Amino acid sequence: MKSFDSRVYSVGDYREWDDSRQLILSPRFQRRDVWSETARSYLMDTIIRGLPIPKVFIRQIIDPATGRSIREVVDGQQRLRTILSFVRDGFMIRPGHNAEFGGLFFSELPQEKQMELLGYEISTDLLVNLTDAEVLDIFSRLNSHAVVLNDQEKINASHFGEFKKLADALAHDNFEYWIKNKILREPQVVRMADVALAADLLIAICDGIQSKKQLRAYYAQYEKDFQFDPNDLAKKFHLTLAMITKIYPDGLEHSEFRRVHLYYSLFTAVYHMLYGLPACDTPRGDISSENLNRVRNRLDHVEDVFAETDSSGLTNADRQFLNDSRRATTDASVRKRRTEYLVKLALKP
Repeated sequence: MKSFDSRVYSVGDYREWDDSRQLILSPRFQRRDVWSETARSYLMDTIIRGLPIPKVFIRQIIDPATGRSIREVVDGQQRLRTILSFVRDGFMIRPGHNAEFGGLFFSELPQEKQMELLGYEISTDLLVNLTDAEVLDIFSRLNSHAVVLNDQEKINASHFGEFKKLADALAHDNFEYWIKNKILREPQVVRMADVALAADLLIAICDGIQSKKQLRAYYAQYEKDFQFDPNDLAKKFHLTLAMITKIYPDGLEHSEFRRVHLYYSLFTAVYHMLYGLPACDTPRGDISSENLNRVRNRLDHVEDVFAETDSSGLTNADRQFLNDSRRATTDASVRKRRTEYLVKLALKP
């Protein structure tokens, strides 16, 4: 026998239930997570843009004393607390999340936008007259079938600042490019490998080449203090990709640079030649439309290095690069060596 019913309720419905004390936000078995102001702003920006949010689970019971329906929030407490606080002028969406409506309380929004937000529909699974034990059993079963989050998915679930927003946007802008060039595959993009790559490259632009193991630490650091201009970073990011496309107009899918760790080094090398990487002492030289053919010819030497069956024909620098590349290492020191090798190779007289 079915123990739940899928419904759709509006923000206005939830506000009405809360006003009439028919909504219990903190039942005994609910987790007491506390969201940051940034997380709350990000959720409301999602809603105000009309994008979907995860469904809410509530248990409906009848109060025997009054005969009224009481709705206990089983999952989605912080989402509903955030929404109800916003519609009561409890906080504002941050301008960094929404340029049009950031910095405004709900009551300051245009009337049409207020009505639109109150009419926003929240997918809800209604559990009717179930005991605590039955509710906990349901969620135990749900969690048994859930896909375990990878590192990037966990990071994205807990960060909501400017850096996360920028990394997400750049990943979404360029995922087709990375798939087309065989740098990433569709299943990897579904699991946010494109966001991890964009974030990894952004960190190099902001603070120089770092170990990929530092990704989580930089997300946390930038969540607290991100003093870079997102528009400038996005512009330089896109122009670097555009320059790589000019160097390789036929794409990278048949090149050694399709491998993600080598693509990282190609990107950082081209970026350094264009703008200069922090803490990179390798001379930048010059890269422009006038010398693209020469740069491409020099970089094609990488294909020869990998194709060489007898290492005696390689220079010490070639052998070091080959060794660093075959291990697919993402340590900072190895990444720096690969980038420096590519810069020197591209600008070789």
